[in-house]
Amino acid sequence: MTLQDSDTAVDRRAGHAPGLSPRYRRMLRTLSEGSVDKHFHPYLDIDWDNPDLALDPQDPRWVLSPKIDPLGATRWYQEQPLDKQIEMGRWRQANAIKVGASFETILIRGLMHYVMTLPNNSPEFRYCLHEMTEECNHIQMFQELVNRIGVDVPGMRPAFRRTSPFIGLAGGYAFVVLFIGILGGEEPIDHYQKSLLRHDVELPPLVRRVMQIHIAEEARHISFAGDFLRTHMPRMGRASHATCSVLFPLTMRWLAGEIMTPPKSFARRFEIPDAVIREAFWDGPRSRQIMSGYFDDMRTLADELGLMNPVTRRLWRRLGIDGRRARYRGEPDRREFAA
Repeated sequence: MTLQDSDTAVDRRAGHAPGLSPRYRRMLRTLSEGSVDKHFHPYLDIDWDNPDLALDPQDPRWVLSPKIDPLGATRWYQEQPLDKQIEMGRWRQANAIKVGASFETILIRGLMHYVMTLPNNSPEFRYCLHEMTEECNHIQMFQELVNRIGVDVPGMRPAFRRTSPFIGLAGGYAFVVLFIGILGGEEPIDHYQKSLLRHDVELPPLVRRVMQIHIAEEARHISFAGDFLRTHMPRMGRASHATCSVLFPLTMRWLAGEIMTPPKSFARRFEIPDAVIREAFWDGPRSRQIMSGYFDDMRTLADELGLMNPVTRRLWRRLGIDGRRARYRGEPDRREFAA
């Protein structure tokens, strides 16, 4: 019996679709080894008490980027006094970090459910545990940063916060949808942070360091989620595949809105007009372009998975998340600074 035959027999005994490909198994081994050889600890790899990393509430580097942040792109925000721009930027950055930590808890709930269905010797089991360990570190790192920013932000919008435990639980029963949701949550955050660093936007050094660590490890997580879908989706029936072709863009748009849109308390606190909030999240032409840019890689993945058809292409367009396909993973969106 060959190694692949043995793997197939194990999968069948566990009730799983047989035959993880050798390429997929090698990818999982590489990712697992990478998590062992190159990983970060929030209290060893960040010198939180270094004076050079101290956070200043009046630091002008809290001002939101007019090219990358949808609120920062509005004329209203740009016309506010500098101290108010700083205060709003500081609140928004802290809240986005808090939302990121909360999303990681949803991911962990779903992944923990998934791994307990896997057979012995599953390479997915090992890598999922590595990923959850890293996500726990990210939650600690994000919360420590929020604490040090010193703004008492709520994080997720109220409805999403209340339902988040059940979202993770539901994902545990629909594993392909779970991984679509993982990408729907991780891609906007990853794209936003990479854009800030890629274009050398001025940030408080401690915020920059946290983003660097998060981006480095998130690359493995996003790579795994994409390859998981490439491996498992071809095993689905025609009806399930058609359902996923519709759920894919719906999930992307829903989670991007939940994660990147601040709660209503933000607008009340800073007396932001309703028209400005609508323009920034996500009715204005620049904000729609920003939203679309979050998913260049995901449109490429949807093509690879056979999820793009005349009906779903119209759905992507209707949701405001259609646009170019990335030629390679992480290709820069050169529209960001051309706008």
